[in-house]
Amino acid sequence: MDKDSQAVSELLNRALAESGLSQAAFATALGTSASRFSTYRSGRTKPTAQFVLRAGRIAHALHAAREYRIMTAPATATAIREASDEDWAWRMLLQGRDHLRLLLRRHDGSEAAWEAAPSTTGQAGFDTLLAVLTAHEFKAAGEDPPEWSKVKALSDPWVPKHPLLERDEIIEQTPDYLARANIFVPARDLVTA
Repeated sequence: MDKDSQAVSELLNRALAESGLSQAAFATALGTSASRFSTYRSGRTKPTAQFVLRAGRIAHALHAAREYRIMTAPATATAIREASDEDWAWRMLLQGRDHLRLLLRRHDGSEAAWEAAPSTTGQAGFDTLLAVLTAHEFKAAGEDPPEWSKVKALSDPWVPKHPLLERDEIIEQTPDYLARANIFVPARDLVTA
């Protein structure tokens, strides 16, 4: 392996270690497959300079988020997937969204932790909702949303059960940006203290 390829391999290995994720999870976070990432790390395939820089930036942000116990998109998806019930899944979703808001207010690059694409929550509705909320928060902060958050609307409407509202009331009280994704959640249910 030539010196430049060796240096790229070392940079990617350091980024993987700093991210705190498995190779498969870090590859997902970067929008590639574990096998492709492995070929980059071994030097068999040359990644773009943009990919290498992005890997380092995201790994650094993931490390900082973990150190300060700030949820990231991958951590939020995992928390939703591992939630003991749907109420806890909603709490994890909103806590993750609130952590994203904090990072976006800092204007120091730490929001890169949310550029890391998450694995699935195990439910299409929550996967899409996490993506749509993330894109909405980035746009509200005047930032470009991460690629992974640019998703298509659900094919069928998702109207989670509500303890107080009927289906029509839920639909009526849903913000437009969620309705466009075929997700129906009252705006007040997205408010946190």
